[in-house]
Amino acid sequence: MRNRLLVLLCVTILGCLYTAAQEAEPSKNLDSVLIQLQERFDVQFNYASVLVDGISIYPPDASLNLKESLNYISEKSKLDFVFVSDRIISIKLKKILLCGYLKDKDSGEALPYVTVQNGSNGVISNEEGFFELEIKTIEDIVQIRHIGHKPIRREARFFNAGECGTIYLVPNQEKLAEVTLYDYLIRGIDKLDNAAFQIDFNKFSILPGLIEEDVLQSVQAFPGIQSVDETVSNINIRGGSNDQNLISWDGIKMYQSGHFFGLISMYNPNITQKVELRKNGTSASDTDGVSGTIAMQTETYLNPKLKGNIGVNLLDANGFVDTPLGKNMSLQIAARKSISGFVETPTYSEYFNRIAQDTEIERNNGTVTNSDLSFDFYDASFRWLYHATDKDRFRTNFIYTTNSLNFNENADVSGTTEIRESNLTQSSIAGAFNYQREWTENFSTEANFYETYYKLNAVNANILEDQRFLQTNEVSETGIKLTAKNRIAQQIHLNSGYNFIETKVTNLDDVDDPRFVRLEGEVLRAHAVFGEMGFSSENSKTQLNLGVRYTYLEKFKKQLLEPRFVLNHSFGQGFNVEVLGEFKHQNTSQIINFQNDFLGVEKRRWQLSNDESIPVITSKQASLGLSYNKTGWLMDLVSFYKKIDGITTQSQGFQDSYEFVRTAGAYDATGIDVLLRKQLNKSNAWLSYAYLKSNYFFNELPETGFPSNFDITHIITLGANYTLNDFLFAAGLNWRTGKPFTQPIADNEVTDGNINFGNANEARQDDYLRVDISAKYEFKFGRKTKAQIGMAVWNVLNRDNTINTFFRTNSLNQLQIIEQSSLGITPNATFRLFFL
Repeated sequence: MRNRLLVLLCVTILGCLYTAAQEAEPSKNLDSVLIQLQERFDVQFNYASVLVDGISIYPPDASLNLKESLNYISEKSKLDFVFVSDRIISIKLKKILLCGYLKDKDSGEALPYVTVQNGSNGVISNEEGFFELEIKTIEDIVQIRHIGHKPIRREARFFNAGECGTIYLVPNQEKLAEVTLYDYLIRGIDKLDNAAFQIDFNKFSILPGLIEEDVLQSVQAFPGIQSVDETVSNINIRGGSNDQNLISWDGIKMYQSGHFFGLISMYNPNITQKVELRKNGTSASDTDGVSGTIAMQTETYLNPKLKGNIGVNLLDANGFVDTPLGKNMSLQIAARKSISGFVETPTYSEYFNRIAQDTEIERNNGTVTNSDLSFDFYDASFRWLYHATDKDRFRTNFIYTTNSLNFNENADVSGTTEIRESNLTQSSIAGAFNYQREWTENFSTEANFYETYYKLNAVNANILEDQRFLQTNEVSETGIKLTAKNRIAQQIHLNSGYNFIETKVTNLDDVDDPRFVRLEGEVLRAHAVFGEMGFSSENSKTQLNLGVRYTYLEKFKKQLLEPRFVLNHSFGQGFNVEVLGEFKHQNTSQIINFQNDFLGVEKRRWQLSNDESIPVITSKQASLGLSYNKTGWLMDLVSFYKKIDGITTQSQGFQDSYEFVRTAGAYDATGIDVLLRKQLNKSNAWLSYAYLKSNYFFNELPETGFPSNFDITHIITLGANYTLNDFLFAAGLNWRTGKPFTQPIADNEVTDGNINFGNANEARQDDYLRVDISAKYEFKFGRKTKAQIGMAVWNVLNRDNTINTFFRTNSLNQLQIIEQSSLGITPNATFRLFFL
């Protein structure tokens, strides 16, 4: 034992002596060390003198060979030695790779398309938030910039180079809504703490019956939202008519919503990435939409690489491209066109028959026939982003869409065959410019300008009367909104601004024989100022937003004060309560003068309020909600009450004794929306129920109170989807009580050619029932290409659902009942290529 201790002591002493000897030897300039190695090993070093200037090291031990000596120097100097040949060695600066995962500090979500820069060298994080950046030294300055977050500027050594850790970015002063309920129905549909629902098509899964992400069909999956006639141009939010919905696209108010005159959405989902739906609790910065708001948004990220897709289904062909234009700009372009000019598919035939029911297209009296029917639709849109600096961001948007219907009317007149063309076009064109400026970490401004134009035009040729009837409805609107956002404390932010809107509506009726022309044009200018305060508790469990909007209608010298209120509070284990309230108004509405206007296809025309026969529509709404979300179970229950004043009989689509009555009134709506959802590992299943009680109140009508035309008392939706790797499947059932309608008095239906109607909306159609399925599959199609195939069937059971019932008399003064049917079994299929 003593011998072992003695040996250990000797080794320790010798080691200390060797170390002392090494330390005693002074360090040398690296340049002189390299010269010694050249002479010793007969090699030559090639390098720029600036690489070794100022570097001093202790020479390598004489016992080390050449490679060992170079490894020693590399470790001490951060230089790399590359053998060009056996005797020539090149010296380069060693590469340092900085990498990491970028995430939002509050939500923990990955942040794609973040700019990470070192001098002139920069990269963009991928969709998972990962980046790799080559730097020269750990003292290099690295900058990280992303819209909506505070920039980071620090030396590379503070990022733990090479470890690829997580780097959190702090949200900027603008308070963005946080998600309170993830995957509300399916993946990609969430509920926010400001009471809005958000659909993110970047994460979207699949809904029953939808083969592609139809924006306005998707919102009908929520409780309390449905369409009494299956069209996206007639969406009813808690008993309201479609014209009471504010539909906007990147801040532009839109007056048209659908292709195929309402059967599919006209907003291309490839470029429309997010949708926010509000039933109540609207921000004070927004106006219009007394029943609800559907706000669509394009992507705000600068895309670092070219990507796109092309696809075709049984209705249209479409394409999309997203391309960078340098480091600070990107451009998105999307287009879609119907394929009916090339092939008539079963889907097209079913859609066309649906819109042609009880219209000028379908009618003929034996002597007049229709031929050469043709229908076409197309749309194009683009979005341009430019981030001039870290503080200045510009955006430009444009959209153009058209529906066109043409057919010939044929008849024998005095032994000669006469042919005249009738046609109908519906189009929208709109553009916007947006500028955002971040002045300080706590203060920013935003300016938004838009121009939107809508036109509905019809030419109805009457051969037997030798008459041509031209009708036009035009809406032109200019909007300017200036907003200032200020964070005055960590939990308190203030938004304020000014909003100017000028709306012009023109209606033309022109008959050539006998000559009759009626041209009406109205202009209304509205000035508004708004302010709102947001408060968030330190633990983020309580969110409060208080706002007020003051509007002055220049033409009427009318003033409107509209408070808004949102309270969201989380408590216990998975419970959340929300209280919402708002006052709103709108100055436009859609009216029907005659059921055969515009060939009977799209018979509604936009009309400005005149503050007399067509009042400014005002609303008051309140709701109380409670939700529970834990272990995959979600239960959400909301009760509501709203009162809408200033509606007209013309805007409600009466087809009974009140069809030609012109008077103003109101309606109220009370009800509950309920959702029960279970989330499993690979699937979601949900059951929703909506109860609604809605009544009209018209003082000048014999019946001062009766059920509204949109009083659908009970609605039940049952759905489920399943995901297995790249395969997605969904199935759903929709059931609701029938729509109200007015029946004639039994045994006394017609008197002197006039129908004797009973109590208004006392009868109801049969219950509505529809079952839908859909499926998608994605697979690799190449190294940078993937493909998607899909198939969906709407109304699998081919049930004949009645969506409208009304009565007319024939030439013999006999009563006729007319029932319009829903879509029958309607298949659709798609194929799409994605270029990554």
